[in-house]
Amino acid sequence: MSRTDSLATIASSGLLSPDLDGLGVTLAPDGGTLRVWSGHADGVELVVFDDTDLDWIIDAVPLEPVGGGVWEVSSPHLRAGVRYAIRVQGPQGGGNTFNSRTLLVEPYSRGLVAGGFGDWRSVAIDGSFDWGGVDKPRVSLDRTVIYEGHLKGLSKRHPLVPPALHGTYAGLAHPAMIDHFHSLGITSIELLPVHAFATEPRLLQHGLANYWGYNTLNFFTPHAAYATEANRAQGPEAILREFKGMVKLLHAAGLEVILDVVYNHTAEEAIGGPRTSLRGIDNRSYYRQTDEGAYIDVTGCGNSVDTSTDAASRLVLDSLRYWANEVQVDGFRFDLAATLGRDAAHTFTPDHPLLRAIVEDPLLADVKKIAEPWDVGMGGWQTGNFGDGWLEWNDRYRDRVRNFWLSDVDYARRASTAPVGIGGFATRLAGSSNTFSTERGPLASINFVTAHDGFTLRDLVSYDVKHNMGNGEQNRDGADTNRSFNHGTEGPTEDVGILAIRRKAMRNLLGTLLLSAGIPMITAGDEFGRTQRGNNNAYCHDSPLTWLSWEHAPWQEDLFAHVQRLLALRADNPALRPSRFARLDQRTPSASVMEWYDEHGETMSIDRWTNPAHRTLQYVAASTPENEDFNRILLIVHGNERPIEVTLPVVEGVERFVSLWSSADERPSHVERLLLPGDIVPVEGTSMHLFRAE
Repeated sequence: MSRTDSLATIASSGLLSPDLDGLGVTLAPDGGTLRVWSGHADGVELVVFDDTDLDWIIDAVPLEPVGGGVWEVSSPHLRAGVRYAIRVQGPQGGGNTFNSRTLLVEPYSRGLVAGGFGDWRSVAIDGSFDWGGVDKPRVSLDRTVIYEGHLKGLSKRHPLVPPALHGTYAGLAHPAMIDHFHSLGITSIELLPVHAFATEPRLLQHGLANYWGYNTLNFFTPHAAYATEANRAQGPEAILREFKGMVKLLHAAGLEVILDVVYNHTAEEAIGGPRTSLRGIDNRSYYRQTDEGAYIDVTGCGNSVDTSTDAASRLVLDSLRYWANEVQVDGFRFDLAATLGRDAAHTFTPDHPLLRAIVEDPLLADVKKIAEPWDVGMGGWQTGNFGDGWLEWNDRYRDRVRNFWLSDVDYARRASTAPVGIGGFATRLAGSSNTFSTERGPLASINFVTAHDGFTLRDLVSYDVKHNMGNGEQNRDGADTNRSFNHGTEGPTEDVGILAIRRKAMRNLLGTLLLSAGIPMITAGDEFGRTQRGNNNAYCHDSPLTWLSWEHAPWQEDLFAHVQRLLALRADNPALRPSRFARLDQRTPSASVMEWYDEHGETMSIDRWTNPAHRTLQYVAASTPENEDFNRILLIVHGNERPIEVTLPVVEGVERFVSLWSSADERPSHVERLLLPGDIVPVEGTSMHLFRAE
C-alpha cells in the first residue's frame, strides 16, 4: 500500500476525527476540562475525591454530550494532583454492561492511586519535566541491538545499585547498569510492560503475582510499584518524574528505551471479571463480541480490545503519542499485534487503519514499531505480513536456528543423520528473504533465539521438557514444543563432557543470532547463562527465579566475553548488518552480496543445500557501502557433531582471511591468525568460525 493510499484509509476510518481530540483531562489555570468517549451511554458523571480519603466524595458533576459520542465537563476541582473517577449509566443488554454506581478509571488517566484491591482512582497530572536538552539517541536500524528485560528483574539483585533503587526505574538508569549495557554492546533496552497493571485474582489465590505485567489497567500510567519507595510516597507526579528521569539518563548514555505495550486486551478479563474502566464505559464498543454480547477472545486472556471501532483505535494511538513525545520513549513492541489489525469481521488485514496510522503518524515518525505478529485467533499467525514501516519478531528464525543447533543434533544422535540439510538455516542467516519482501529488507526481521516467554538460553540446552509445576497449573501452562536439547541428561549435571557441549551450544546459538542479517534481540541474562530451572513460563514468579543474578562462575564470564566479542565484530563489519537484500542483476546499496561454498571450497550444489548428511557451508558476504568502508567476511558453519576439515574458498579479490572468532573456543581469542585461500582449517563438531576477508 502506498503512503497516499494509507492516508486515505486512515482518513476514511474516522480514527483521526476531531471529535476524538483532547480526550482525558486538560488542565488550565482556573481548573480543567474532562472529555470522555462513550457511544452508548445515557449519562456520564465526574466524581471528585478528597486528597487523603479516597472514599470521601467532595463533588459529583454530570458531563454533557458534545457530539460524536464525547461527554465533557469543566470544573475548578480538576487541578494537578486531584483524585477522581467517572460513573457511567446506560442501557442493559445487547453487550452493554453499564452500572451507574461503579467508580471507573478514566481511560486517559496519567496517574493512578489504589484505594484497595481492585479499587482505583484516576489522578490528574501536570507532567512538567526538564529534559535538559537531552535528545533521543535515534540508533539506526542496522546498528540496533535489542536487549529484552524486566524492569524490576534487571537491577533487583545488582550489588552496585543502592538497595533503595533495586528493581526501580531509577535503578535501571544507575551508572552500574549503564556500565553493563555499554560493556555488553547493546543499543536499545526493551522493557517488559511498564504500563500500570494488576495481578489476576486466580494468581493471588495461589500466592503468586503477575510478574511480567501483561494485564494492563491503564495505557497512560507508569506502573507505580517500579518507582522508589520515596517517590511512591509522594504520589503519581513523582512516579512519572522518576520514569522520565530514567529515560533521560539512558538517553544521555546513548541507550534507547523500547516499551513492550499490551493494547490487545486489558485486566478486565472475561465477562464477570473486574469492571474497572472500559467495560463500564462502553463494553459494546471497546471489546470484541458477538451480537449477543459473548466475547470473541483472540488473545487467550479473556477479552480482546476491538480496534475496529474508532474510539478504541484512537485510545491506542493517543497512548503511543503520549509515551513517544511526553515521555520520550524510542519505540514499542506490540504484544499480540495481530489483534490490533483485526477488522469488524475479526479478520486480520495489514491495511487496518490503526496499523497504518501507527506507521504514518508524524508524531510517531522517529520511533521503532515492532510487532509480535500473531495472536491465538483464527488466522492469527501473520509473520512477514505487517507491511512497510513495521519490524516483526521472527519466530521462523527462532525455530529454524533452534532446530539446526539443537533438535536436529538430538535427532542425528538417534538416527545417525540429521532430518534436514543446511539450506533453510542459511536463508535465516542471510536475512529471511523468504519471509520479508525485497522492499522491507532484512531489517524488518527481529531475530531472536529466546525471549521472556520460553526457556532461557541455558535452559534451552539443558532441558528437553518444561518444568512448570511451580506455576500452579499442574505443568499444563507454557509451550510443549521448545526445540530444545538437554545433551544427555535432564537439567543440572556434573558431567564435564555434557557441560562442555552445552556451553558450545550456547555459543553457537548466540553466534548465529549476532552474526545474522537482521536486528538481533538478546534476552537479559542470556549473556551469562541465566537459568529458570526449566520453567518456560515464569510469568508468575517475582522472585530470585526470575531476577538476574550478578554473581557468575568463570564459565559465565567466558560466555559474557563471547557476547561482547560478537557484538563488537558486528559493529565493526558492515557486511554482517545489511539494510537491503542484494539482487543478482544490479548493485544494491547497503546490501551484502553473498556467495556460498561447501567444505571443499566449491560453490554449493543443490544436493549440498538439501542433503541432511552435508551440514557444512562457507558463507561469504561482501558489503555494498553507502556510508562505511567496504567490508567482506567469511563464516564457516558446521552443523553435525563430527569434526571436519574445511578448505577455504578462492574468492575473487580476496588474498587472505583473518580469524576473528570461533565458537569452539571456551573464551574468545583476540589473536588474529592469518590464512590463505585454499588453506585447510580443522573445524570442531557443531561449531562456527568467523573470518574477515581481505
